[in-house]
Amino acid sequence: MSYIVPIGPYHPALEEPVHAKLYTEGEVIKDAEVFVGYNHRGIEKLATERNAIQTLVLVERVCGICSHSHAFTYAMCVEELNGIEVPKRGQYLRVITAELERLHSHLLWLGIACHIIGHDSMFMLIWDEREIVMDMLEKLSGNRVNYAMVTIGGARRDVDDDLRRELLDMCDKLQKPLDRMVELALNDKTVAMRTKGVGLLPTADAIRLGAVGPHARASGVNVDVRRDSPYSSYNDFEFDIPVVDSCDVFARVVVRALECYESIKILRQALENLPDTPINLGTKLQKIQPGQTVKRHEAPRGMLSHMVVGNGSFNNHRVSIHVPSYKNTPTVPFMLKNNTVADAGLIIASIDPCFSCLDR
Repeated sequence: MSYIVPIGPYHPALEEPVHAKLYTEGEVIKDAEVFVGYNHRGIEKLATERNAIQTLVLVERVCGICSHSHAFTYAMCVEELNGIEVPKRGQYLRVITAELERLHSHLLWLGIACHIIGHDSMFMLIWDEREIVMDMLEKLSGNRVNYAMVTIGGARRDVDDDLRRELLDMCDKLQKPLDRMVELALNDKTVAMRTKGVGLLPTADAIRLGAVGPHARASGVNVDVRRDSPYSSYNDFEFDIPVVDSCDVFARVVVRALECYESIKILRQALENLPDTPINLGTKLQKIQPGQTVKRHEAPRGMLSHMVVGNGSFNNHRVSIHVPSYKNTPTVPFMLKNNTVADAGLIIASIDPCFSCLDR
């Protein structure tokens, strides 16, 4: 029997509102469509009525999980238009916050993935370790969400010696439970049965459909903006780019788990070698000089792009935000085909979707 099975836009197996229409033969999905647009907030339009400092506050609200990524990328655009060189210590502080955010995002997704497959013990274990990262972010910025660490020309908050040592100790504290978590994720039978061979996205199709970030790297596509187009001193740090070519949900689990180690590696290097420079160039409100620029950043979900157009006034003439979920969502209908309805929620979640970002 043929059925059309709707999932969402509000469904307990989904992190955020998306509507998937599954065309099935019995339990097997033969075709699928995905519909977005349930969360639109008009942030790009609102940005045209705000100056650069106000826009930093606004774009942090595009997404709660990758809020720093948006402020980071927008600031780089304004700094390029205005010819501003960020002091080295300010660049390192931005990187530290970005890698803590990546850790937080990956651990959050890994926990949710375990919850979706019904492994709630693993879910609680992973989210317990995530609290260590949240504590680090709170120590650094004062906030668990929307860290407000970026200003035009640098960082808003500094790290003294005591806090630096405390953050390094927290990195050490995270290492052992992370080892245990990764060992369980890679060897647990429940995880393997629910993820191996599920939601296949072969390398050629990942490239054809434009996948980015961990989603692309789990399909054997070796891309990462931090290495391919270094910014904000990322070329000062040694780190690897985990790439897995099994192209299934299990590969997406592995890539994100391994990336946690690389983020800790970058954090240690940045904290141990903080340059002795100012953290910013002052907080004077800048006019946004005439021109147009695009800057890229490797957000937790993949390549994030901001385009900013200035006309010489204090307000933005135009801000355009191109998020990784926008690039990864077209892969979902392809991955759903020939899987069962029971796996649909997990496959949709496997791109780590942020429909708040997508529907900005």
